[in-house]
Order: sequence, then C-alpha cells, then structure tokens
Amino acid sequence: VNQILLLLLVLTVCAILYNKVHRVPLALRNETVDLESPEEMEEEIPVVICAAAGRMGAAVAAISSIYSNTEANVLFYIVGLKTTIPHIRKWIENSKLKEIKFKVVEFNPMVLKGKIRQDASRPELLQPLNFVRFYLPLLIQKHEKVIYLDDDVIVQGNIQELYDTKLAPGHAAAFSDDCDLPSTHEMVRSVGMQNTYMGFLDYRKQAIRDLGISPSTCSFNPGVIVANMTEWKHQRITKQLEKWMQRNVEENLYSSTLGGGVATSPMLIVFHGKYSSINPMWHIRHLGWSPDARYSEQFLQEAKLLHWNGRYKPWDYPSVHTDLWENWFIPDPSGKFKLTRPDS
Repeated sequence: VNQILLLLLVLTVCAILYNKVHRVPLALRNETVDLESPEEMEEEIPVVICAAAGRMGAAVAAISSIYSNTEANVLFYIVGLKTTIPHIRKWIENSKLKEIKFKVVEFNPMVLKGKIRQDASRPELLQPLNFVRFYLPLLIQKHEKVIYLDDDVIVQGNIQELYDTKLAPGHAAAFSDDCDLPSTHEMVRSVGMQNTYMGFLDYRKQAIRDLGISPSTCSFNPGVIVANMTEWKHQRITKQLEKWMQRNVEENLYSSTLGGGVATSPMLIVFHGKYSSINPMWHIRHLGWSPDARYSEQFLQEAKLLHWNGRYKPWDYPSVHTDLWENWFIPDPSGKFKLTRPDS
C-alpha cells in the first residue's frame, strides 16, 4: 500500500512540474498568434467589375490600374456571362494579373426576362451586364461594403480611399453628383451632357410627375458605387429597381434615347434623396461623350478615377485621352481583343 501511495505522489509531482514547464511556451505561442492576427485579418476590399463580350480589354485595364495603385487587400469579383467567362479567366491567368485575388461570377440574364423594354436606338445599353449593379447582394454574399465600377474606368488613386467613403445612416449607396465638380461644368455644357433628372425621365408621363421630383434636380452617375449591403437588402433595393424596370416595359417611362439609357433611370428614382456623396475627384466623367472635348492634362493627372462614359471608348476610335487608358491596358494573350486605332 505504501509503495502504491508513493508512486501516486511521484506521478502527481511530475504532472505539476510538467504543467509549469510547458505553460510558458503555450502562452508565447498564443501571444505570437495575437501579434500576427491583424495582418491575417486585414479587411478585404471587394471590387465588382463586369467583363462583357467585345470589351473585356476594358475590364482588364480597370483591374490593372486598381491593382497597380494600391497596397490594399483587394478581392476582384469579375462578373460575366457563361460564354465569356473562359476568355476573361484565361486572360488574367496568362498575364501579369495572375497575382491578383479574384473570383469569377456568372450572371444569369434570365433574371431580366420581361424587365427590359427593347429599344433599337442604342442596343448596347440593353446588354445584361449593364444591370449587374441592380443585383449586388445576390452576387456578393459575405461583404458588408462593396465597390462597383463600370468597366470603362481607370483608377489612378488608392482604391482604399474610395472604399473609406462614409455612408450616412440609412443610406444603401454613395454616388457622384453630376453637378458636383465646377471644373467639369464647361465641358458638360460644350458636349450637351445632361446632368438633371429631365435628361433621364419622361416628364410627359403621369407616373414620373407623380414622383414629385423636380426635373431640374441634379442627377448622379451610377458607374461608380460604394454600397452598403445590409441597407441594400433591408430596403429591398433590388425589388424596387425591378419594379421600375417593369413599369418602364409597360409605360415607357424612360428610354435609351434619353441621357443615361435604361440602367441609370431606375436608380435615379429609387435612390432619390437617399444616397451619400463620393469625393468628386474619385469620379471624373464624360471622357467618352465626345471625340473632341478634352480636359486639361493637369486636371486629369490630379484625378483619382477617370470614366469614359458615353459612346467614344478609349479602346475604340475616335476617342480622347487614350494614352491615360493605354498605360494600364494588357494585351489579350489569345489575340481576340484588339485596340482600334487610326493606323490599325
């Protein structure tokens, strides 16, 4: 019995000593994990860009410009149709963009069935990917805050600054006001660009007049969006947008012959008076509205984001300030996408 008790005492002492010896390394290991966790937990910046057939070079140039001008942890969501996804994936994986973090997301155009009024005057505005911005919460699941960019943009600043845009309580999105930057007013006047609701909605229709929105109200441009997904879902923004799409099919409340086509108008209605503002230098617009109107080089160098909205795209001819766009363009390894230039 004494021998058994002695053996138990020895085992107890050994157990105590073992715990004392190994407790410090365990604590050190925990401390090491804590010290490294901020880097591991670095916030992802989700950026949504569409890759449409015939203009994938635009998406590639936009992604290239963002990636090259930031150290932030950017995750690109590249949205395409089933037929175009293999092309954009191959382009990225066989170029210097293979280092980026990205997910390819397929957009099903069937969600638009019966919601788009056919208009032959500008058929390019009816392409399904123009409406991806309406469905952000369905495509992007895990993020609270998301940046959406049209493909015809170049980012010259640190995308972190745009992501840090403050959204007021209750606002689902931030946009750029079309009246926000005095230095662009002369150019807007010279090319006849619309910057009020009158240029986007048909005020001859009773449904538009019933909204109570003055036709002289300054519009905004939804080509650059900072969105709060929680508010977007809470306010059922997608359902509201679909409602106005459906009403346009039935009543022709706006059309692509007006300023912004069929994708801008529903957003102007749904977000009227309920959006925050993006720093004007983070959305310099109208570069694609005319092949003749130009900004000063100094102004463009100071801009954080350039947007060739309009018919005249920088990968086509004629267009303006193409040198700024080509700085970020990466040729298509497959050779399918080619720039259109005077000597080509």
